[in-house]
Amino acid sequence: MSEYDPKRGIALSVGASALFALLSAYATLLKPLSGLDIFAWRIVWTVPFTFGFIVLRKRWPIFRHLLYRVVTEPALALSMLVCAGLLGAQLWVFLWAPLHGRMLDVSLGYFLLPLVMVLVGRFYYHERLDVFQRLAVACAALGVAHELWITGAFSWPTVLVVFGYPPYFVLRRKIGEDSLAMFLLETMLLLPVALFALITGGSLTLIAGRIDMWCVLLPGLGALSTVALASYLHASRLMPIALFGILGYVEPVLIVLVSIALLGETLSAAQMATYIPIWMAVALTMVHSVRVFRLAPQ
Repeated sequence: MSEYDPKRGIALSVGASALFALLSAYATLLKPLSGLDIFAWRIVWTVPFTFGFIVLRKRWPIFRHLLYRVVTEPALALSMLVCAGLLGAQLWVFLWAPLHGRMLDVSLGYFLLPLVMVLVGRFYYHERLDVFQRLAVACAALGVAHELWITGAFSWPTVLVVFGYPPYFVLRRKIGEDSLAMFLLETMLLLPVALFALITGGSLTLIAGRIDMWCVLLPGLGALSTVALASYLHASRLMPIALFGILGYVEPVLIVLVSIALLGETLSAAQMATYIPIWMAVALTMVHSVRVFRLAPQ
């Protein structure tokens, strides 16, 4: 449905990565909520904000058409359920891992994911890589190999990230509907799960008297999540999947910078050996992106 627009796609992808990095710091403001609580509230508040985006951008007819297709086409309905499930799993594990000492496993998954996306683009979509992209992949692979050497094994959170996101993006692209409309439907399908978690959990009691939560922090979570995810998912359909995969390294680098600047964390010498090749890959990707901007029609 959407034609390639790499210039716009790069801008949306980098912007989304910056918002996701800020979201990692924003989540610390939501204590004492658990990871599952934050996931549930994120879905609850994302639905109305995404609906607002649909109305403001005059895409309601597009969303109604998608709903009609889902109701009348069982295969599409099943595909949307699979998309919602894959997305929900990723949103949940991202918030679950830090609370259970498994963030290193998830981080390794995010390091591996762009490489897998590049391989999907190369062998599934038959996309060609230019010299800067190949060098970026080589540098990133070096950093990932070092990280794997430190951690020693692939855990289930790593596997979930690495093999959960690629089929999600491939399936979304195959469906070919408007990204924002699909995102609204996905979050609506996740809404019953989120409401069940909130009703059966204890978060309602924890924040019963927190006016700041109800009026500022939770709505802010929904707004930030909506803009970030909508931009990221739309970017996935505006550029070759290989370029989209390589740009995935921008987010973890920004998360590291946010962690150091805002959360007071530090990098060890061993971690630097992982991140320096990753940063080199990002720099090469930026060079490639500048070339795309210059060559793209104005």
